[in-house]
Amino acid sequence: MNKNITKVLAGIACLFAFGVAAPSFADAPAAAATSAVATPAVTPAPDAAPALAAPAPAPAAAAAAAPVPNKGDTGFMMLSTLLVILMTIPGLALFYGGLVRSKNMLSVLMQVFMVFALIVVLWCIYGYSIAFTEKTAFFGGFDRLFLNGIWDPVKGTFATAATFSKGVVIPEFVYVAFQGTFAAITCALIVGAFAERAKFAAVLAFVVLWFTFGYLPVAHMVWFWTGPDAITNAATSASETLKAGWLFQKGALDFAGGTVVHINAAIAGLMGAIMIGKRVGLGRESMAPHSLTMTMIGASLLWVGWFGFNAGSSLEAGDVAALAFINTLLATAAATLSWVFGEWITKGKPSMLGGASGAVAGLVAITPAAGFVGPMGGLVIGLLAGVVCLWGVNGLKRLLGVDDSLDVFGVHGVGGILGALLTGVFAAPQLGGQGIFDYVTNKMSADPYSIGHQVLVQAEAVGTTIIWSAVVSFIAYKLVDIVIGLRVPEEEEREGLDITSHGEQAYHG
Repeated sequence: MNKNITKVLAGIACLFAFGVAAPSFADAPAAAATSAVATPAVTPAPDAAPALAAPAPAPAAAAAAAPVPNKGDTGFMMLSTLLVILMTIPGLALFYGGLVRSKNMLSVLMQVFMVFALIVVLWCIYGYSIAFTEKTAFFGGFDRLFLNGIWDPVKGTFATAATFSKGVVIPEFVYVAFQGTFAAITCALIVGAFAERAKFAAVLAFVVLWFTFGYLPVAHMVWFWTGPDAITNAATSASETLKAGWLFQKGALDFAGGTVVHINAAIAGLMGAIMIGKRVGLGRESMAPHSLTMTMIGASLLWVGWFGFNAGSSLEAGDVAALAFINTLLATAAATLSWVFGEWITKGKPSMLGGASGAVAGLVAITPAAGFVGPMGGLVIGLLAGVVCLWGVNGLKRLLGVDDSLDVFGVHGVGGILGALLTGVFAAPQLGGQGIFDYVTNKMSADPYSIGHQVLVQAEAVGTTIIWSAVVSFIAYKLVDIVIGLRVPEEEEREGLDITSHGEQAYHG
């Protein structure tokens, strides 16, 4: 019976994916030669004037040759994409795998591996189009279903994606791949919260629903805009901003995914841990990680891959990428130190698990700020992230009373919220940050930077992400529980998911 239900659900998921793509290629509207971009390294001033109609381009401008991608930028973005893949498989998989008991090692590896593959496929079918084409402030359109319109066989040309510099573009296929890896790792992060007790089919079914209605709208709200090239004056700045995602319009700063990736995934994971319930034997039996060696290897791969995650979010191999690079290095090192020394003081001994967890906490917290804050701002964010996330996986976890198996909320949720809010503080030019970029003058905005105002905007983005993800997650878990059931039977959980769900073992003898 369970096998039949699983097959039915898999069929429904496939039909859903193709159903979203119902409009045919022939009926799809013609797409612009340059697509919208995401992860803003610079953001139009949030107090832009009301929108006015954009003036028609002058004949000379209309006849100007389209920008050509720079091979250096293209190579940089392809390398960054590969680094984000490395973060997920094997980085995240090994980090999570080492933290569970040996009888569940393969189940976690399988979940991360399969979620990554599933999301890449859905991303190319409909996810990219919904997240990064123009429609509403909350949800994109269907111009890029099945990646339609990027290659023009009649003209023999490829479409390009705008960056954050006027007249600078990258191949759109590279941008699609880069953003696809972000979507994949976000969904994979969730599984750590309910590791060792969830049905494999339920995990896949939930991910399809949450990716579609949880990840894609948040990515669109925070990151979508039409790019800088059409901005020539206050009127065009206002009109182009009004085409952007809802939180982007408000001026929310999220360089590489504090809200879209970490808070979004952490809330989904927390809801899953609550609704699935605690592991059998928690508090009575040992739940110690079976291989901190694997966890250390995974954390190291995450740190290396994160340079692609953060520096690549600049979309160009330039100064902002260099800033994001040094911030990723420094903040992570600082968080590692503060977590380990904090643990040493409170528990009497420094641990390898603490070092690995501190590094991930620093990576999470610097993500929204990486291209906006100066190195000393990054240092402070890292130092705070280590001690605050240490409290998140100890004090806060006890207060909540939730069995978040691998501390997804304690690290990614707490660290993401902290980083998102502190971005508003340390992006201030008076504190060494980048401030707000004005595309009308093509330089930093002359308006005074208000830390209080920006922190409030950041808080609104955080709150919106928490509420959106919580509601979507609750509904998705409920639907999956009704159709499949979220949790394996107790006897299967005791035996271990490697054998009962996958028929294999990580270790023999």
